[in-house]
Amino acid sequence: MGLLDKIKDNFTKAEFNVSPQKKLKTLSAEFENAFGVELVFYKGKQIADGGLTLKQLNTKTSKEVDTKADGFQVKASMKVGDAEKLFDTNFGVTVQIKKNGKLVPNDMTIGEAARAEI
Repeated sequence: MGLLDKIKDNFTKAEFNVSPQKKLKTLSAEFENAFGVELVFYKGKQIADGGLTLKQLNTKTSKEVDTKADGFQVKASMKVGDAEKLFDTNFGVTVQIKKNGKLVPNDMTIGEAARAEI
């Protein structure tokens, strides 16, 4: 990844906010629009119902997580694994970032994944 790409990733879509009141399908669509990669939510090992909000999905998981958790921001400069961990830490939900239906490696940044041929 070039220096210019790294700089762009620090500023690209720096305001993508994740809030617990949004529906999963809305979050997924906004994430894909912002970064060009897919965000897939899971309940256990199954893909979660897109009609649920992040807060509703949180209450259906077995983890003890604060359901009043504040939202957070995701940036293109974040590593995929770090972004996925934020969802788990803040809301107790499992997400995977994919491109063209394939898992993106955790050590790539979201910006790198958007530009990569996966």
